[in-house]
Amino acid sequence: MEQTWCLATDFFGFDRRSRPTRPIDGRQFDGEGASLGERWKRGEANQAVGRSRGGRTTKIHALTDGDLRPYAFLLTGGQVADIRGAVALLTSVPAPKQLVGDKGYDADHLRGWLGSRGTTPVIPNKTNRKNIHPFDAVIYNTRNAIERMFCRLKDFRRIATRYDKLARNFLASVCIAATIAFWINPD
Repeated sequence: MEQTWCLATDFFGFDRRSRPTRPIDGRQFDGEGASLGERWKRGEANQAVGRSRGGRTTKIHALTDGDLRPYAFLLTGGQVADIRGAVALLTSVPAPKQLVGDKGYDADHLRGWLGSRGTTPVIPNKTNRKNIHPFDAVIYNTRNAIERMFCRLKDFRRIATRYDKLARNFLASVCIAATIAFWINPD
């Protein structure tokens, strides 16, 4: 077999180890024109903004009790699966007796981790699951508490539309809205 060569190494000084550079040409000045990747883009990667079906969004992960009161929040980009924030949220609070979640949280590693903490998972099985786990359907009906909590939080326009550029400011707004809606003025 022959050794493969990268064709781009011959063009404009580009190779795999470096970024593209502008050709030295007397007709163009170094500062004019569109960027060829000389500077890194900053911002969205660290600010919990991600692409999802609806466009650029932020996902709020939360834990609540049966009285709709939120206890912990986590922000991720819109493309991040719900289960990725579960362990981070659950380690921030004492182990509950039961955890009610939807099918997005149905994974063997999460069920095993919850069992090691002494928490009973009340999570329905995905349709493609081969070994079925039993769950209590009566307790699962209380899962609408989290949906009602999010609905009440999004009554605050600032939370529903995310005016804040920085993730820490948006998370602070979510916490303030939750404090006002659930702890100071519970209905």
